[in-house]
Amino acid sequence: MINSMTASKVRSAYGGESQAYMRYKAWGKKAEHEGYPNVARLFYGIAFAEEIHAKNHFKVLKDVSGDFQVASTAGFGLKDTLTNLERAKAGEDYEIYEMYPAYRKIAEMQNENEALQTFDWALAAEKNHSCLFQRAMEAVSQGYDMQLEQMHICKVCGHTTTEVLPAHCPICQADKKEYKRL
Repeated sequence: MINSMTASKVRSAYGGESQAYMRYKAWGKKAEHEGYPNVARLFYGIAFAEEIHAKNHFKVLKDVSGDFQVASTAGFGLKDTLTNLERAKAGEDYEIYEMYPAYRKIAEMQNENEALQTFDWALAAEKNHSCLFQRAMEAVSQGYDMQLEQMHICKVCGHTTTEVLPAHCPICQADKKEYKRL
């Protein structure tokens, strides 16, 4: 059975990733309406990755049952695409520099290896998401859609790449057949 302190952090991460999934879907639709189809694809792709993170966190809680109030950080509001990208990047940066490092220290202290793995996978993927949102922000701030020829997401850990598909995921080592092309 997972320790209660680690479990509360896994639930919080689950809540945050679930909300990011929904937020990015809404912001993707806004980008479509504003004439940024590649930015929309980016939002939809990263939404898929956030869904994977949420599912991985949920699996860690497999032995936990009951109802819990979940505290998680989540941005609200539907603004213009540039503002939505700025908020998306800020959310990813919060996870990279504050949330996941703190959560993983608790899981590490309590020897919760499953929680550590899902936190580490999400943390590594979020770093890539932040960079992708930065690229999109730079294009949109100049009035252009971002260049986005291809995008692949690892269905195991949520690694997102716009580069050539790797033979194995650099985060979880899954075979390239585990990637979904968007």
